[in-house]
Amino acid sequence: MRPTRWRRSTQVVTGVAALLLVAVVVAVTAILVSGRSNSDAANAKPLPSPVTANPRVVPVADSAPPPTDRGLAVALAPALADPNLGNLTGRVTDAITGEQLWGQRVEVPMQPASTNKLLTAAAALLTLDREARLTTTVVAADQRTDPGLVILKGGGDTTLSAAPRGTDTWYRDAARISDLADQVRRSGIEATAVGVDISAYTGPNMAVGWDPLDIGGGDIAPMAPVMLDGGRTQPVSDESRRSTTPATDAGRALAVALDLDPATVTVRPAPATGAKQIAAVQSPPLMERLRVMMNASDNVMAESIGREVAAQLGRPQSFDGAAAAVLGQLRRAGVDTSGATLRDSSGLSVDDRLTALTLDEVVTAAAGDEQPALRPLVDLLPIAGGSGTLSNRYLDTEPGRAAAGWLRAKTGSLTGTNSLAGIVTDARGRVLTFALMSNDAGPNGRTALDALAATLRACGCGS
Repeated sequence: MRPTRWRRSTQVVTGVAALLLVAVVVAVTAILVSGRSNSDAANAKPLPSPVTANPRVVPVADSAPPPTDRGLAVALAPALADPNLGNLTGRVTDAITGEQLWGQRVEVPMQPASTNKLLTAAAALLTLDREARLTTTVVAADQRTDPGLVILKGGGDTTLSAAPRGTDTWYRDAARISDLADQVRRSGIEATAVGVDISAYTGPNMAVGWDPLDIGGGDIAPMAPVMLDGGRTQPVSDESRRSTTPATDAGRALAVALDLDPATVTVRPAPATGAKQIAAVQSPPLMERLRVMMNASDNVMAESIGREVAAQLGRPQSFDGAAAAVLGQLRRAGVDTSGATLRDSSGLSVDDRLTALTLDEVVTAAAGDEQPALRPLVDLLPIAGGSGTLSNRYLDTEPGRAAAGWLRAKTGSLTGTNSLAGIVTDARGRVLTFALMSNDAGPNGRTALDALAATLRACGCGS
């Protein structure tokens, strides 16, 4: 079984509460000051000038000295000695020069877990328009042969929602079943039956190396080109299980919205000829979907985006087609993919294998200048102690706290596996990229890996 998923951090809630408390105190103080007598006002000390925020991006100086190989090795040694790291591979690179500063078995294929999503995101940025959207349609069958039959045709959007109007959807700006139903009514077609076309995706709907128990655990759903809220059965719950029949669920939701019996919904391809499109809605843009995939480590979203890359390159929208498309795009961008074996686009498969060299080269390419299309990847990485899957990490111990806010990385976690790949600014202001993969890890493997990565921030690592 997979480790229990982390719950969302309360740091944001606490921060908002503190800000509200400050606002109340300031308001009360202002009222008390304004209510004083003239003599009190004359004797009162002047209030300090109000504090103003000046948010800005401060560039890192290229002149900051890089760590030396020996200095970095010495600094990392204590953290590397933790037996909880198990079987470890890793690589650290100077982001400016691309030179490897430290490495340990960098070309050994390892189980990457969700750091695999770095490759999926990079391939998407190299292949797709950032504003790309996926379209879900409803077509009417030939009314002479199938009167009243309408077919929900999946186009790869797994964010579609059956949430009522005026309520939040799981995914931001998701399209709604209710909008499709309204368009069907306005088309003049009197719907009497609903079918669901899932032919856009080919091959099996579960990848090699996936555990069916992860459906109930909420980590994945059988892949289909249309589903509700990523296949979640309780979209308002963080811990929702996923459905075993996500495409049929979407069709049933459309049937209910059209006042039809949901039990009569069938999975069937749309007619090759004679069908007329009568409704269409679109997914959020690619960048919004990538942000969710990377920060929430959303497996369903990753699989959908992998297939989107495959479709753009004329490959089958399947697990194998997506994996081949992703690796092919990275090779064309100059990333060394030797030793890579991908069974999916999310990293959930226990049979995925990547090297630290491949992972680090993806991050280094995003941080460099030769592949400008990859630059947004840096901004998609969760921030230590601040966002996404790193929001509740790097907050409790040293040197973790020193790295909070300075380290950004994609996380990965499976049973006995912990991985991190990202970017960090060291104590002297030099930007480093890194990839760390720990297989056969001990019970405190995640904490040990965080401590190892945090050392990169604390280290000046001179001679």
